[in-house]
Amino acid sequence: MTGPRRWRAPPEREYVPGTLLNWNDSKHWDYGGPQPCRYCEAPTQLRDSHGSHAHKTCAEEALAEQAAEAAEAYAAEHQ
Repeated sequence: MTGPRRWRAPPEREYVPGTLLNWNDSKHWDYGGPQPCRYCEAPTQLRDSHGSHAHKTCAEEALAEQAAEAAEAYAAEHQ
């Protein structure tokens, strides 16, 4: 039998714009024309991994915000 599982805090990383996602694959381009970004409503032909229209920088900012919120929740829960 093993003892209780120890929880570690996630590593702290600083968000650097343009380095979080790799959208070099053509699946991230919509050849049908620009549609509103799901985050900022400005037109874009880029698509995220779920197929929704999104600018790469908008998607990265949303992911960084979600990670920060998760880290805060984790820290509050494990103090």
